[in-house]
Amino acid sequence: MKRVVIFASGSGSNAENLIKFFQNRDNASVIQVLTNNPHAKVLDRCKKLRISALSFNKIAFTETEDVLNILKSTNPDIIVLAGFLWKFPENILKHFPNKVINVHPALLPKFGGKGMYGMHVHKAVVNNKETETGITIHYVNEHYDEGAIIFQAKCEVKPSDSAEDVAAKIHELEMKHFPIVVERLLNE
Repeated sequence: MKRVVIFASGSGSNAENLIKFFQNRDNASVIQVLTNNPHAKVLDRCKKLRISALSFNKIAFTETEDVLNILKSTNPDIIVLAGFLWKFPENILKHFPNKVINVHPALLPKFGGKGMYGMHVHKAVVNNKETETGITIHYVNEHYDEGAIIFQAKCEVKPSDSAEDVAAKIHELEMKHFPIVVERLLNE
């Protein structure tokens, strides 16, 4: 049985989608969710879904090996960033090479980098008058949104679309594709 650990910072809709997707699989399961936000709604979702969830602070993540030690003890086959907003530390990336992936709400390399997340991305897409956008699932490296691209899915951006309209389209792409890509990577 393959083991999935999710990192999330906010509401956790992608985390919940992944948890539910793997609940009915016999090849993998989400064994833990970790968050840098002690008030994140993802914690409530995990409680309802009976999934172990822990929150941690910046010191535990970047200045000590506390989070790395948690990961070593759970020994995940893949670490999935699902709306996780902090840059991932090199000590974890070195210990889990090519096992940390992220979903980004744009077609990288466009609209990536520090500060480009959530509505910031969708507003930039609309303000730039893009005709298409999408999601990028990529490996995580030591730079924001620069790891090797695994998968992209596109959607149209109409001139009348608001940032909220774009967000809804992106959310739909994430719900549809993210679990399938994670499962494919686990089976490689």
